[in-house]
Amino acid sequence: MGGVPLLARSIRAAQQANHVIEVCVSSDDFELLELAKLEGATAIQRPAELSGDTASSEAALVHALEWLGDRGRQPDIFAFLQCTSPFTRSKQIDQVISSLDESGAAMAFSAIPWHGFLWGKDCEGWGVGVNHDPDQVRQRRQNLPPCWLETGAIYVIRTVPFLEAGHRFVTPRLPVSLDGEGLDAWAPEIDTALDLAICEQLAPQYDQA
Repeated sequence: MGGVPLLARSIRAAQQANHVIEVCVSSDDFELLELAKLEGATAIQRPAELSGDTASSEAALVHALEWLGDRGRQPDIFAFLQCTSPFTRSKQIDQVISSLDESGAAMAFSAIPWHGFLWGKDCEGWGVGVNHDPDQVRQRRQNLPPCWLETGAIYVIRTVPFLEAGHRFVTPRLPVSLDGEGLDAWAPEIDTALDLAICEQLAPQYDQA
C-alpha cells in the first residue's frame, strides 16, 4: 500500500503511539514474522491449528497472551490491531486506550458516527427498520438516535476478563468515536480487491496528511 506493507503500517502506527509499550505480531508465515522483526516488533510463531481460514482472531490472541505470560510479559491491557485497516493513526490508538482507561470499561473499540437509515428483514423476508420506525413520519437523518459503525481497526481490551470470556466483546463495552476531520474521519477496511484498489489511490493523500 503506497510502497509500505500493510503489516508494516500497523506496526509503525503502534510503535508511534504513546501508550504502547511492546508491539507483537502473531503469524504462521515465515516472511511476515521476518518483516515483523525488521520493523522492531516481537514475532510470535502461531501454531498451524490456529492459522487456518476458520481460525478465530480470539484464538490467536489467547495464544499470544499465554506466550507473553510464559515470559513474564503478559500485559494488563492489550490493543488488537488489524492490518486490513491500513490508515490507522497512532493518535487514534492512544485515543482508544485513554478512553478505556478513563471510563473503566472492560473493552473499547474504534468507531465512526453512522447517520443512515438501517434496515433488516423479518422472518418472512419483509423490511423492518433497525434504527428508525418506518410506520412514523420520516425523520431527518440528523435526528436519528446516534449510532456508531465499528471500524474493525482498533480493539483495546483488559486481559483478565478477555481470557475468562474467550471473546473480545467483554462488558462493559465502549465504542470510541475517532477524532479527526477529512480523511481521518473515515476508516476504510480492505476486504475485497476493490477496497484494495481504492486504498491504493488514497494512500498518497493519507501518507502526506
